[in-house]
Amino acid sequence: MLPLIDIDHVHRVFPMADGGNYIALKNIDLKINQGEFISLIGHSGCGKSTLLNIIAGLDQPTEGGVILEGKEVRGPGPERMVVFQNYSLLPWLTVRQNIALAVNRVMRHLPKGERKGIVEHHIQLVGLQHAAHKYPRELSGGMKQRVAIARALAIRPKVLLLDEPFGALDALTRGNLQQKLAEIVQENNVTCIMVTHDVDEALLLSDRVVMLTTGPEAQIGQILEVPIPHPRHRLEVVNHPSYYALRGEIVYFLQQQKRSRQKVGIPQVATAAGGLEKINLQLGFIPLTDCAPLVVALEKGFFQEEGLFQVTLSREPSWKAIAKGVAEGRLDAAQMVAGMPLGMTIGAGRSQPIPMVSAMVLSRNGNAITLSNKFSQVDNVRDLKAAISKTPDTIHSFGMVHPASMHNLLLRYWLASGEIDPDQDVNLLVIPPSQMVHSLKAGNIDGYCVGEPWNSLAVNQNLGFVIATDLDIWNGHPEKVLGVREDWVAKYPQTHLALIKALLRACEYCDDPRNRQEILDLLIKPEYLGPASEYTRPGFIDPYYYGREREPVPLYRFHQFFVEQSTYPSETEALWILTQLARWGYTPFPKNWQEVITRVRRTDLYSEACRQLDLPNLQPNRSQIKLFDGMVFNPDDPVGYLQRFNICREFSVQEIPLVTAIEKK
Repeated sequence: MLPLIDIDHVHRVFPMADGGNYIALKNIDLKINQGEFISLIGHSGCGKSTLLNIIAGLDQPTEGGVILEGKEVRGPGPERMVVFQNYSLLPWLTVRQNIALAVNRVMRHLPKGERKGIVEHHIQLVGLQHAAHKYPRELSGGMKQRVAIARALAIRPKVLLLDEPFGALDALTRGNLQQKLAEIVQENNVTCIMVTHDVDEALLLSDRVVMLTTGPEAQIGQILEVPIPHPRHRLEVVNHPSYYALRGEIVYFLQQQKRSRQKVGIPQVATAAGGLEKINLQLGFIPLTDCAPLVVALEKGFFQEEGLFQVTLSREPSWKAIAKGVAEGRLDAAQMVAGMPLGMTIGAGRSQPIPMVSAMVLSRNGNAITLSNKFSQVDNVRDLKAAISKTPDTIHSFGMVHPASMHNLLLRYWLASGEIDPDQDVNLLVIPPSQMVHSLKAGNIDGYCVGEPWNSLAVNQNLGFVIATDLDIWNGHPEKVLGVREDWVAKYPQTHLALIKALLRACEYCDDPRNRQEILDLLIKPEYLGPASEYTRPGFIDPYYYGREREPVPLYRFHQFFVEQSTYPSETEALWILTQLARWGYTPFPKNWQEVITRVRRTDLYSEACRQLDLPNLQPNRSQIKLFDGMVFNPDDPVGYLQRFNICREFSVQEIPLVTAIEKK
């Protein structure tokens, strides 16, 4: 069923007196069904009223749009009525005349008697028969607001828009009107969108509470379903078993957002055109095919064109060395596995927390699970379970590259989907990518999950076969990201922005098929991957070969760098990673996950880099994630997602204190 209202990737940018821009709303994507009551909640300045005005047609989005019943909203219309906080009644008209003015204007095609009946019905609906002849100056605040609601409902709108309608009223009047509104909306099946600061009001009235992050660039941070049945009465709502948990969820979100406005050591987005603070950079990488953006940015001169004149790419032996190099300052920044900046920031694995920033994704996909030939009869994870069960006294070991890597998380997910406990049924070892093939050949491991070219090398040398690529597990997952220490970003904001811009250009270059042979010629230089191009071609240029004499298969997105919003540092994907780190016991699940993700995944810096490059600032839909097993990850219920896994370590939900850059220094 199509939604009644589709708010489609709405941005709202306001020009400022100094020539700059203020980004009020960013990528607001929301679908609202007929009869739903939606509350918008967030701190002052987060764009709630701006969004309401855009839906009403009183303001226009800078990008995106609002669709109502298949038609784009381009201006005000009688199918959308707004109730403002200040009542907006005409002082020279009585209650009856204020309501009649709207009815006569919109329903002038109806007979006079029918219009009069509609007016009287709605006066009665809000309980103002005794005051129908009075002027606004003779009414209390609550009565004025009831007139405004009656006037809005009288023209039978499809959508009722409420901008803090009870904010100026005393507690008793507010409570009575809230209850009256709930009854009217329920009886008439009216779709409502309400801006509010009142958590209890939101829970009393709403089917869903949409929580917005702090501005500028306010986004939807979380959507909370309110599972309390209608009709609702205040005492019944307060006594509902879910009430205090729901209330606590909203209050905690608002507290996180308040803290996020007080972040220390996070620079404002740099938009000035001055010189860079630092032009000589040491960037770490691992010799894998997906280091291509860094190689291309250097070899094609993108770093230099963005003012970074002395960039050195440091080939590192392991992801552990990458993390240590960035933490100690030997490396300015690095290609990192997707979960590493998050893990370092929260101190996963009981390590010392180091605040990190990850403002872009460098690559997606590119991994595979390779098994030893002794499992040659295995076709899927269920077969692997059966094969392992036949030798219960044998320890079967599998390699992965880093605990916070997608290699580890996807390998564990794949094994657990086949009822193989990755911590009890097998042994997982951290092995640098370049040592995987040697370890397999030596018999130290029975398989591994790694990036290319190390799977293709094992297949080429007839040491094993690919049982699954990450396209088979989660097509489009974030693989490598740009990782930088937070205090480094604070010290060199312009340099960091230039680095992002150069790498965005490189990612775009990498995803043009016409450039792939040229890029391969760069990658096989001795200082990068080395000369074995036949192992690097599969999945990058040529069809992918799984081994076991199967025909090679074209995998057009096996290495993905730019298309389909690949570079966007999705907060939903970061949240999924946090659930998996908690699932396997590396860290408690952060109660303050919104704060953690906002701190690390700097979408504001990403957006600024896109704007300066005149690239489309496209972002993926704020949607659910579904892996190959069909289990759906809802970003608004991460703990519920964790609780549905059959194979899972015991985990706790804790607030994780975040160290600031200044505290770290």
